[in-house]
Amino acid sequence: MERIKILLAVSMFGMSIFSWAQQTPRVHDPVVIKENNTYHLFCTGRGISHFVSTDLKNWEKLEPVFKEKPLWTDEVVPDFKNHIWAPDIIHQNGTYYLYYSVSAFAKNTSAIGLVTNTTLDPKNENYKWEDQGIVVQSVPNRDLWNAIDPNIIFDENGIPWMSFGSFWNGLKMVKLSKDLKSVSHPEAWETIARRERSFNLDDSDPGDAALEAPFIFKKGAYYYLFLSWDMCCRGENSTYKVVVGRSESATGPFVDAAGKAVNQGGGTLLIEGNENWYGVGHNSVYTFDGKDYYFSHAYDANDNGAPKLVVKEITWNNGWPSVEPMD
Repeated sequence: MERIKILLAVSMFGMSIFSWAQQTPRVHDPVVIKENNTYHLFCTGRGISHFVSTDLKNWEKLEPVFKEKPLWTDEVVPDFKNHIWAPDIIHQNGTYYLYYSVSAFAKNTSAIGLVTNTTLDPKNENYKWEDQGIVVQSVPNRDLWNAIDPNIIFDENGIPWMSFGSFWNGLKMVKLSKDLKSVSHPEAWETIARRERSFNLDDSDPGDAALEAPFIFKKGAYYYLFLSWDMCCRGENSTYKVVVGRSESATGPFVDAAGKAVNQGGGTLLIEGNENWYGVGHNSVYTFDGKDYYFSHAYDANDNGAPKLVVKEITWNNGWPSVEPMD
């Protein structure tokens, strides 16, 4: 196992800010959940990468969720190499639900799958990941949406919804069945975010319409939709940034601080890259021990654009989230 350390700095204002040692974890698209006294981080990687920490500073890498690729994946992406993207994890009724993305790069040949477990501790005798197969799938020449980047939220009536998507005709939301394993019937869909683009739907050249990675977080009376704009995964050409909108309903419509609808191109900037970080994005947000935290990756300009873990405490100003800029 690999032990990795992150140094914690405390500002003069008392807000925790995380900075990086040389061995900062290389992660992409992190999500986090706490079981007992241990934080579990899952992210993009071969078989879904898994890290643990007891303090959000020192991280230990464990074995991946899937040692071998799920059996169904070759039907979606021929000769799939088990490089699984952008998971999301929730705990419900004594079970951990880990949703994950299987996709060809820059295509909407994609599917979101689900794997479950009753514990996240590999030392527990009940530790066993059980794959549940496909939850939703996008098919080229049929769908103008992309089935990647899942995030689960329960609305004000306790109904589960999955937000997901990238590029194409915007980010979508679909109602899930009560067992959280499939789309509900009758189906219910929403478009929660989009940016104007031509219908030349080649994601390798999206113009100014790139968006992906929705994450919805409930705070007080509002649901906050975080999403990533612009380009990831391109080294020094990465332009990733995070924007946010809010709504009193889990399904929107979400609007930014200026009142512009997020499904009409709106979004209030939360964080972006700088000369030290080519881009920062694909975030998740949680409350741990009474504090709200932002997690994402950023591309390190001093390490050939390697994706590094970002952890920041969130403060709230007039009902809107704020984080310290990148160092």
